[in-house]
Amino acid sequence: MTELPKTFDPAEIESRWYGHWEDKGLFAPERPGADPWTLVNPPPNVTGSLHIGHALDNTLQDILVRHARLKGKDARWVVGTDHAGIATQMVVERQLNAVQQKRTDFTREEFVAKVWEWKEESGGEITQQLRRLGCSMDWANERFTMDEGFSKAVLKVFVELHKQGLIYRDKRLVNWDSKLGTAISDLEVETKDVKGSFWRLRYPLEDGSGFIEVATTRPETMLADMAVAVNASDERYTALVGKKVRLPITGRLIPIITDDHADPELGSGAVKITPGHDFNDFEVGGRAGIEARDMLNMLDAKARITQTADGLIPEDLLGLDRFEARKVIVQRLKDDGVLIPHLDKEGAEHDAEPRTIATPFGDRSGEVIEPWLTDQWYVDAATLAKPAIEAVRSGATRIVPKSWEKTYFNWMENIQPWCVSRQLWWGHQIPAWFAQDGSIFVAESEAEAQAAAGEGVALTRDPDVLDTWFSSALWPFATMGWPDADVKASGRYPNDVLISGFDILFFWDARMMMQGLQFLGEVPFKTLYLHGLVRASDGQKMSKSKGNVVNPLGLIDKYGADALRFFMAAMESQGRDIKMDEKRIEGYRNFATKLWNAARFCQSNGIAASTTLEPPPAELAVNRWIIAETVAAVQALDLALADLRFDEAANTIYQFTWSRFCDWYLELIKPVIQGEGGVPATGPGAEETRAVAGWVLDQILVMLHPFMPFITEELWSKMGPRDHELIVAAWPMADARALDPQAAQEIDWLIRLVSEVRAARTELNVPPGARLPIHVRDASGETAARLVRQEAALARLARVDQAQGEVPAGGALQIIVDEATFVLPLGDVVDLDAEKTRLTKAIAAAEKERDGLAGRLGNPSFVERAKPEAVEKARADHADKAAEAERLSAALARLG
Repeated sequence: MTELPKTFDPAEIESRWYGHWEDKGLFAPERPGADPWTLVNPPPNVTGSLHIGHALDNTLQDILVRHARLKGKDARWVVGTDHAGIATQMVVERQLNAVQQKRTDFTREEFVAKVWEWKEESGGEITQQLRRLGCSMDWANERFTMDEGFSKAVLKVFVELHKQGLIYRDKRLVNWDSKLGTAISDLEVETKDVKGSFWRLRYPLEDGSGFIEVATTRPETMLADMAVAVNASDERYTALVGKKVRLPITGRLIPIITDDHADPELGSGAVKITPGHDFNDFEVGGRAGIEARDMLNMLDAKARITQTADGLIPEDLLGLDRFEARKVIVQRLKDDGVLIPHLDKEGAEHDAEPRTIATPFGDRSGEVIEPWLTDQWYVDAATLAKPAIEAVRSGATRIVPKSWEKTYFNWMENIQPWCVSRQLWWGHQIPAWFAQDGSIFVAESEAEAQAAAGEGVALTRDPDVLDTWFSSALWPFATMGWPDADVKASGRYPNDVLISGFDILFFWDARMMMQGLQFLGEVPFKTLYLHGLVRASDGQKMSKSKGNVVNPLGLIDKYGADALRFFMAAMESQGRDIKMDEKRIEGYRNFATKLWNAARFCQSNGIAASTTLEPPPAELAVNRWIIAETVAAVQALDLALADLRFDEAANTIYQFTWSRFCDWYLELIKPVIQGEGGVPATGPGAEETRAVAGWVLDQILVMLHPFMPFITEELWSKMGPRDHELIVAAWPMADARALDPQAAQEIDWLIRLVSEVRAARTELNVPPGARLPIHVRDASGETAARLVRQEAALARLARVDQAQGEVPAGGALQIIVDEATFVLPLGDVVDLDAEKTRLTKAIAAAEKERDGLAGRLGNPSFVERAKPEAVEKARADHADKAAEAERLSAALARLG
């Protein structure tokens, strides 16, 4: 046994133990014959750094993998990083810009080489930060979505899907980020409400007989209008259907068509249709028979005005930025008398009506996104989604919390084609080669493409790369060595569980389901656990702009990784968002300190590491009780972890450790193990108790290890000689034979009696050092026997001495526990009259506050109009005051 220092220092312990675990390969110990258990991490961006969401996500994963390892499984947590196409390219381009260079100063190969150079030097900072959190990942087999083996898997999947007709090239509208110069997915678009305008325009009929009114929030797009749509049921326009209008500025003649997209109840009931620049209009154009190749495009890749196929845009508009062009076009429409003025409440005219408009922005660039018509590669997601939908319906994969199933089904059943090509240089270049005649050859290598094209056919490789999520969708099996390795035979596919934030359910989780079922015929994970967000203390979403982002590394510096991890687990309640509460983290640091001090107490009283997995033999009721309590805690913890109730699991081990072991058991055994004058007690009872206490502390360290790995490993190593580290110890046995109802009832009775006496002494201001006699009335034979057996514990914990004979006259407090009444004469210890007066006044004050708060809460005006947090505080205060009044009344009633 190595004596523990007085002070618990998390920083020193954490750095020492993590290095030891990793150096000895203990995150993936060799366990031939053991059942495999596998979990893969959501690969963080190689550009990333640890944020509070990562801290939650990875803490929950580490709890499960450490628990599986302790259960004897061949547990492996697959770790790696994602190449993060857009994010990484942006980082390297910013570095080039800082030295007055840009990407296009280099060839593609040169630029990609610079990205790899950056990755080797600076990428992966987050992996070091995950180590600080205590994540027991299989670092020896770390993967990267651009490493050679992974790239091989990506190429194979693309080629196979193309052969199966599930990947194809098509001209469609995409979300175009003009700042980054690439398509992005719907999921990478953030919609924000911004102040904008609503313009109404007159489009003159071709025959000059009148006009039709349309409205728009993007007047510049009229340069590429191809129709005006009205509803077939709208009688106002029946006679106009089939006629044409002549567009202002371009003079283009466009037809008036019918489509249900036009709502007779909205505005004029007529809508301008620009199929090349609006997603709804694209669908309308398709229904009207306009082929995508014939849809007009009026913007280039930088969102500048470009000439349309019919050449009708005036030369002076070409090259203008879209928003600059908007100003010019609005003025021209006004000058031409086409713009219908908006009248405000005072009757003043304005060019447009002010409106708040839901506007799409790129989540990385912050640029307004344009729907843009372009050739891209698409995955037939609807076909791939069908088996993934059935897998959840059948229970092959269970989603926890189950409430997320509805969202999953809704999205998957309405899934759109997945655009997987991106106009970047960093990423997996699409394995497709173009011939001059427009033929496309998809193959895993240029040689195979050339062989398919034939000798002498000049080929050019598609410069685009794949969407980052395309490669990460292969993570559960490509990280295992697929396609070269039979990952199903290894038992590591499907993974046992996947933990992710609900915000990447469609980015990543659903796509892994689709690809795993398509290529391995099985779901990629048996359970999908979706956790919520970590929010600021006031419930707001964290964001840099709000200045409320919490740095988890700062919290680790301040309180230790164990405290932060325990907070995350204790607050995670099946998908509900977590409110950041630094006081709670501080409280869990105090919990670690309490455990540390308990271990020091054990050391100083001859309690050392246990030598047995099974509980030691025990005769004393207190020892039989704590053994039973330990087994009950193991059972509760096992159930909570099986159900992925992280908060319940954390609360179980917290309450058992703090209340049962530290507060009660160690106090109850002091009379047994502590002799006179600081000399440890000897004898069978003392030795039995030391053996039991050492065993219980060991069980606590093992149970707590998944949540607080550092302090538990340190204490495990210091309590006595061991033949293995705690990280690879054996999980406690939940043996119901150890449950002992008789001992449980006796110690429960003792705790209730001591608690009642302590509470009464406190309420009546009995001096802490005063010893009181205790008499008992109406005691059963069992209670009398317990009083004899527990005399030393009662004397020490309640500071009472058992008395015989009649209760002396005068004031006394009375306590009822089960059938017996315990009477404690107060004699001269307390001024009874003064105490009664004090209690009566305190009760009146508490009741007054209670009733005042009740009146406030009963006022509908307050409940409906006040801030929710103010109402919640009032309810909490009311409950506190009601409890205080009840407690004080009980204290007054106790006085005889």
